[in-house]
Amino acid sequence: MTYSMFLLLAAATAGRADPAEELAPQSDLEDEIRPALEQLLELLRGFVSKPVTPTTAFELEQTLLLAARELGRVGLQWAYKHVEGSRRDLPLHVEFEGSLYTRCSAKTPREVATVCGKICWRRLGYRPTDKTGDPTIFPMMQQLGVVAGATPAFAERVARYQAEAGATQRRTLERLKQEHGVNWGVKKLRELIERIAPAMTAERHEVQVAKVVELLEQAWTSRGKHKPVLSVGRDGISFGVPVRRGTIYEVASAGTVSVLDRRGKRLGTVYLACTPESKQGTMSGQLTQLLTEVLQRWHRPLPRLCYVTDAGDNETAYYQKVLRRMDHPRSGQRLTWVRVVDYYHASERLWTMAESLFGKGPTAKGWARRMQKLLKKPNGVRRVLNSAAALQARCRLTGKSRREFSKAYNYLRERMQFMHYAAYERLGIPRGSGVTEAACKTIYTQRLKLSGMRWKKAGAQTILNLRVLLLSNVWAETYQRVLDKVEAVKVPAYDLASGKKRKIAA
Repeated sequence: MTYSMFLLLAAATAGRADPAEELAPQSDLEDEIRPALEQLLELLRGFVSKPVTPTTAFELEQTLLLAARELGRVGLQWAYKHVEGSRRDLPLHVEFEGSLYTRCSAKTPREVATVCGKICWRRLGYRPTDKTGDPTIFPMMQQLGVVAGATPAFAERVARYQAEAGATQRRTLERLKQEHGVNWGVKKLRELIERIAPAMTAERHEVQVAKVVELLEQAWTSRGKHKPVLSVGRDGISFGVPVRRGTIYEVASAGTVSVLDRRGKRLGTVYLACTPESKQGTMSGQLTQLLTEVLQRWHRPLPRLCYVTDAGDNETAYYQKVLRRMDHPRSGQRLTWVRVVDYYHASERLWTMAESLFGKGPTAKGWARRMQKLLKKPNGVRRVLNSAAALQARCRLTGKSRREFSKAYNYLRERMQFMHYAAYERLGIPRGSGVTEAACKTIYTQRLKLSGMRWKKAGAQTILNLRVLLLSNVWAETYQRVLDKVEAVKVPAYDLASGKKRKIAA
């Protein structure tokens, strides 16, 4: 039997001979909240008794928020104070994580942060029965999910604030003080994040798989002329890592899995992010695991599978070594992936060739614009290359202009098979990796690359793990799974009545 169930049954079966005792908790609650409630009422009465101006309306709402928060804080403090009951009603022993604990002699106070402010909570502790040196546990705090001195609701707010764009430690601490009346320091903030982030990260794979399957179901039932599309992308972004006497810049990675409906509209995207790593093995592993599990759970006909990236080394290697060789996890048949080299990266080569041929000016600009349109047409890349080759022969380039032209020209020529943009548009396949390019900005730049920030890889990855959950729109589901997995404190069967014989209703 869990600790909370024991308290419930004990309260239900305990005799209440004195009616006054039965009314005491309710009276106690009214006495506790009366000052805060009266303050709130007085604010409202005072407003209607004075001339109405924008200033008085502004002051009313600002003060009202503080009064309502104080009312909530007092109510929470009363509730947590009474939920555990008196020491004599509590069991002598409890079990937690396979170990036995014995009741302490008295309750001790603890300051706990809530969304309404800090409360003082007197709770009963249990020490290891075998005196193993393990820390004292507090069953009711464990049952309620209190972690690092914060209630579940407050802990969720703190983690979310840290995952949002533009967040810094100072800004988060200011928000906690302003919006919740909790004055914390950096050490306390980091302690909470270090407790919450790993628990949420452990649930990331499962909730993201469920999200993609849900999006595929929406795409399948949508209306339109196209087949639903599962689009995968990945990209790298320069990321500074502090070292002794300076900073080195390595390439971090971002991954995306998007679903497009039958009209070619993107329904949603889930994100992955990893700090710099040689050959980006962690990103490849997470992305492959996500795709494999999605295909394993998807029992309808396969959507169209596409891989849209630039032509970077890691991006190309992932297609060559993983996606091209990937088999369906259930049927074992080889999957067919449509490889797309991002149109906008291809367009950059057109501008390079234009400036090599004509120099900077209206002539180069006009040619590049025409080639951009031509690139989107059937057999467009071949027609672009033919035009460029003819002009290059006529201009007889030399030196740097020739080298730059050849590099851009070969980029297009070597990847022609991945640039059938007219066909991609006809099939509802995205031509650009804009979602993945934007992911680098929203995941990294807007959170980790703010002015003055310096990160170690471990700390950066902690924030990235939270941020991808927020951007993937799976934050609430992830946190709920964390709460559902909080281990309950149990009461041994031989000690259900605190050493006293009491019948407990089944």
